[in-house]
Amino acid sequence: MGTRGRTNQTKASCGCPMLRKAKLQKEFKSEVWEQDTLDIEDLVHLGSRLGTCPYYGSRSLVPSAELVVLPYQSLLSKSSRESLGLDLKGSVVIIDEAHNLADSLISMYNSTVTTSQLENLHQSLERYLERFRNLLGPGNRRYIQTLLVITRAFLRVLLRDKDHDATCCNSGNAVDVKIPHESSTTINDFLFSLDIDNINFVKLIQYIKESNVIHKVSGYGDKVALLQKHTNLACETNEGSTLSGFHSLVDLLLSLTNKNTDGRIIISKTRSTSSRQHDGSIKYVMLTGEKIFSEILDQVHAVVLAGGTLQPIEETRERLFPWLSPEKLHFFSCNHIVPPESILPIAVSRGPSGLTFDFSHGPRSLPKMIEELGLLLCNLVTVVPEGIVVFFSSFDYEAKVYDAWKASGILQRIMKKKIVYREPRSNAEIEAVLKEYKDTVEKFSNCNSKDGHASQNGAVLLAVVGGKISEGINFSDGMGRCIVMVGLPYPSPSDIELVERIKHIEGLEDTDPNNTTDIVAGHDHDNQDIQAGFDILRRCKRRGRDYYENLCMKAVNQSIGRAIRHINDYAAILLVDSRYASDPCRRSSSHPVNKLPQWIKDRLVSTTDNYGEVHRPLYQFFRYNKKKGT
Repeated sequence: MGTRGRTNQTKASCGCPMLRKAKLQKEFKSEVWEQDTLDIEDLVHLGSRLGTCPYYGSRSLVPSAELVVLPYQSLLSKSSRESLGLDLKGSVVIIDEAHNLADSLISMYNSTVTTSQLENLHQSLERYLERFRNLLGPGNRRYIQTLLVITRAFLRVLLRDKDHDATCCNSGNAVDVKIPHESSTTINDFLFSLDIDNINFVKLIQYIKESNVIHKVSGYGDKVALLQKHTNLACETNEGSTLSGFHSLVDLLLSLTNKNTDGRIIISKTRSTSSRQHDGSIKYVMLTGEKIFSEILDQVHAVVLAGGTLQPIEETRERLFPWLSPEKLHFFSCNHIVPPESILPIAVSRGPSGLTFDFSHGPRSLPKMIEELGLLLCNLVTVVPEGIVVFFSSFDYEAKVYDAWKASGILQRIMKKKIVYREPRSNAEIEAVLKEYKDTVEKFSNCNSKDGHASQNGAVLLAVVGGKISEGINFSDGMGRCIVMVGLPYPSPSDIELVERIKHIEGLEDTDPNNTTDIVAGHDHDNQDIQAGFDILRRCKRRGRDYYENLCMKAVNQSIGRAIRHINDYAAILLVDSRYASDPCRRSSSHPVNKLPQWIKDRLVSTTDNYGEVHRPLYQFFRYNKKKGT
């Protein structure tokens, strides 16, 4: 017993009671081997019956397993593989949904710390040092003071123009001050500019991990907050933000130990507007995944990348294994399970009034272009049964089109035939909208089967490329009888991370003497930022431009792949933009159509001179498939 009547516990007795008996763990593994394949519930039941941990018991079987199923992160992270005891030597690795592989791999090594996290952490570190200065050894004091130097330097660069912004916003005069709020730089330039290039980050990170200073500082910060009589909610929030902020800082410090050419530092400065305060951040963006992926390739026997929308495959090869010789890379693509008569892809060049569709950055906002798209949909709702899903390039553009249609009366014309739903920005609301859309489609589908003269015949869902609906939802049967892709959804060239990736892929940073990219925040400068991005693209000769185009077509393929989910399904796919149209005999290899899946490209109606050449095939297509289904 201790001095205060408490039982003194050894380290072993403090461990998990479900892991204290090694004999039970061995018995667990023996029973698993003797039985057929068990799911998670079966393993939990077995562990409960034996009185031992099913998680660690199962994990200990990984080295001897013939098949291991795990998420991307556990496979691609070296530390995760080591902690799981996963040996890839001689294995065959199969990666499903591999169109996301390059982005998932790179994003795993990104790191971000915000202004508010840094402010909270800096304050907690100061309090901790002030309270325990005389109790800390020289080494501990030095490392904590180093952390204070780093957080102070980071805050200095994030808050540098904060006061100037407040002055501009509070002024009654219209001021056009072009202050860069987003900028990118290399690791070395970043460290030199803050005068912290002499810090040994490897030793500092090692100290943080071994000393448990994260929890010590966070715990003391919580205690101080309690003494200051904050509410319980405020205390929890403060502790959580300090702890998470400390982890975010450590992740960023770890990123700063990477090679100078492997990534970039993106600085988004704290700024104030008339409506709210914009929290700043320092973000490390990993630009290359080939070295990380090579660690896997060097060990395994083979890697199989699988997916329904892997095209264009060249972009994945360039980003993950550009050194791989062509004879070691085999590409296999099979036809879709649906027969040719169950799919009708059409490149729609002109609208009902004859206007040529052009949804590139400038023309897409023209009132006549938005009106022509509305007229197209007014015609489609009369010929397409059940559900139509329309994909736009962004939420902002979808909102602009919707408001224009509402003001002009086009929306009311559409809703005479189909009820219109919109994809919400919040993921929490998507499920409810999809349920309403599905219920409406099924309701009118059943009504129309009994009454062929019903005025309404289904629903329209306005969705966004890159949103939840475009990547994770299946629109089988009536939910997706027609998919309308509006334009080519190229990512915005004003995205500073995208610009840095393009520069890296093209190799522009090797020849560009100015290694810093600046983006000016604010609506007034949107066109300026986009123009700067286009200037970078114009400098690209091949790889950077291909990457930019491939991002667009991968998004297109993901979106249009939401329809036709089984062998008896059927749907039309309309690619609405004159840039999709082409003569198959004269089509260049970089043409958007050549980056469509083979099963769509083979059946594409690639040239239409007027809307009548779209409406007639649609009418015949749906009449044929309706008769076939009865």
